[in-house]
Amino acid sequence: MIPQRVLLIIPPLTQINTPYPSTAYLTGFLTARGYDVWQADLGIEMVLALFSRDGLSQVFARIRGIPEEDVPAAARPMLALQRAYLDTIEPVVRFLQGRDPTLGTRICSGAFLPKGPRSTDMSDDVGAFGTLGVSDHARYLATLYLEDIGDLVRETVAPQFGLSRYAESIGTSAGSFAPIADALDRPLSFTDELMAQALWHHMEATDPTVIGLSVPFPGNLYGALRIAQAVKCRYPAVRIVLGGGYANTELRQLNEPRLFDYVDYVSLDDGERPLLCVLEHLSGKRDEAELCRTFVRSHDRVVWRDGARETDFGQGELGTPTYRGLPMERYLSVLEMLNPMHRLWSDGRWNKLTVAHGCYWKQCTFCDVGLDYIGRYEASPSKLLVDRVEALIAETGQTGFHFVDEAAPPAGLKALALLLLERGLTISWWGNIRFEQAFTPDLCRLLAASGCIAVSGGLEVASDHVLERMKKGITVDHAARVAHAFKQAGIMVHAYLMYGFPGETIAETVESLERVRQMFAAGVIQSAFWHRFMATAHSPIGLDPASHGIRITPRTFEGFAHNDLTHEDPAGGNPSWVGEGLRKAVFNYMRGVGLEDDVRQWFDRLVPRPGIRCDATARALGRRARLDDPDGERRFVWIGGDPVAEPFGHDRRRLILPTCTHDEDLRLSSAHADWLLTLIRRATPVREQGGEAYPSLKDTRCQYPLGGPKAFDVLLRTSAWKKTRHAGLLLV
Repeated sequence: MIPQRVLLIIPPLTQINTPYPSTAYLTGFLTARGYDVWQADLGIEMVLALFSRDGLSQVFARIRGIPEEDVPAAARPMLALQRAYLDTIEPVVRFLQGRDPTLGTRICSGAFLPKGPRSTDMSDDVGAFGTLGVSDHARYLATLYLEDIGDLVRETVAPQFGLSRYAESIGTSAGSFAPIADALDRPLSFTDELMAQALWHHMEATDPTVIGLSVPFPGNLYGALRIAQAVKCRYPAVRIVLGGGYANTELRQLNEPRLFDYVDYVSLDDGERPLLCVLEHLSGKRDEAELCRTFVRSHDRVVWRDGARETDFGQGELGTPTYRGLPMERYLSVLEMLNPMHRLWSDGRWNKLTVAHGCYWKQCTFCDVGLDYIGRYEASPSKLLVDRVEALIAETGQTGFHFVDEAAPPAGLKALALLLLERGLTISWWGNIRFEQAFTPDLCRLLAASGCIAVSGGLEVASDHVLERMKKGITVDHAARVAHAFKQAGIMVHAYLMYGFPGETIAETVESLERVRQMFAAGVIQSAFWHRFMATAHSPIGLDPASHGIRITPRTFEGFAHNDLTHEDPAGGNPSWVGEGLRKAVFNYMRGVGLEDDVRQWFDRLVPRPGIRCDATARALGRRARLDDPDGERRFVWIGGDPVAEPFGHDRRRLILPTCTHDEDLRLSSAHADWLLTLIRRATPVREQGGEAYPSLKDTRCQYPLGGPKAFDVLLRTSAWKKTRHAGLLLV
């Protein structure tokens, strides 16, 4: 039997600044099991082929072949500047790849790049560059320049093109396969041709027997099926497996045989076990009936195969992801928005890992809590996680990490932070969290010391009534205090928000916006995004809509995608104009505009006055939990510098506690100084120290040698203790 050779493909289009991690996970997993595996990101390759002198030359030539009356008005000035675009496109790409940083000054001059519609309409952003350096200013201008070209391409020669998605409308809410089949029957667009050219290069170089198509989002489906269509035509013997987040949520009721004209297998949930079973089946080691969570076509019918006896692999069995074979140095670090938090999604190259599989909360009524990617929670062993961090740094040379958990557990992040400090690893990282009280100010300081620069979390609705109905498990005040703790630690915060939740009234939505305004004004969140609630088929609301007060509007299921459900909400519902007002408000708040204004100004129609105090957030931030509660199960960790002790008079010592920004000066008795130095030494992260080595607050109090527990309680109220805590003695 011929060994299987696997090519894993990321179809257009996810991100152009960093690879989507699905193929990296699977490549590491399969390589560790002896398979020959290659991976390719056809999205970035298609984009780079387009944004080249040759690619743009073809774009302009094709546009000039369009009847003049069909050429969009915005395209005509760009056609007149064709030579300027051709001369600048490749230098701009090199600049955004970080290969030609000196070009930034010329880009900022204003006379280098031709100005398209987006570049011309940036007057509101000019003031923001007063505090930005040349590089950021230039990357923002270069990004607008690329977006202008992208708009031109989409409006003329490739209607499905976008910089972060590809024909997304085709894959969204596609209950029927017919529109997709119609799109695939049309001639290739120009960008389709570029994608196919990249595909043939990889097919010839790797000669695969199996192709795995990762489809995380609706905007990847069309590209994936175009790839599959081309492969089936030219290489009919190659087997094709489709999986990913889109399949996991949308295709669980798949009953459309025509999909299998393009692919041979559709697998659900985590891909390691299903893909391994397919490879074993193709090698004659496993019957088709023993596949794992996989749809196939048999006698023109879609059938479900899930006879594998093996369970899914644990986090410790998955191996280390590898980006080997992906063009890491060719990704484009673009600056779509000036907001320092919001830009992280498109700016920089991030190695991607998960602290845990699934969600440890899994109670939110709007979430797919019953599906594997949410419902099966398993934390990664912290040592293994940091080993993977070190391996990826060695492989990629990049020290930026994005932890892409549904919600990273506080305990897991604490263990991660301690291990990073113990090993002396310098990284920058960010990830998704829940706004829960476990994120104390001290834990946030610990995360910052380990390299955390930002967190994103689901605030959803800044209304306690609605949060309770969601079973979110937080209150608005709790979320504000957690966000403030992150902010005080120097960590940026992004809030995911939704409107139109079942039963939510316009008045509640306006009150929610007022709380969000206050949180922006207080600086506790730096970025946010508001989307409309959508009932999904696998959420508690979708499974039992009546108990949540809504009616699902019947829609014919035609055998393909089934996830988003249209619904009627007799008790609430927010029309689209409400969403437009929320979008305008948040867009301006992220730019520091309108933070003191009445929130009602953002809506085109009359809305109720918010029924909450204008200082509600300030009052919430004024209520702090006691951090040094002796009954708390917390341990001391020291994140400051090495203390310096000096004699100071008779039987007294001067302790200097250095930090990166200032020094704290303490004058103590020699006995107190010696005790504190011992505590700091024991609390200092040291390689392979382990969590039990950090002194616990409870034991430290009980064993306090200078007067016992009561004297320790007195110590907690002294200025020396407060200075020590401020300098870096944490309780976590």
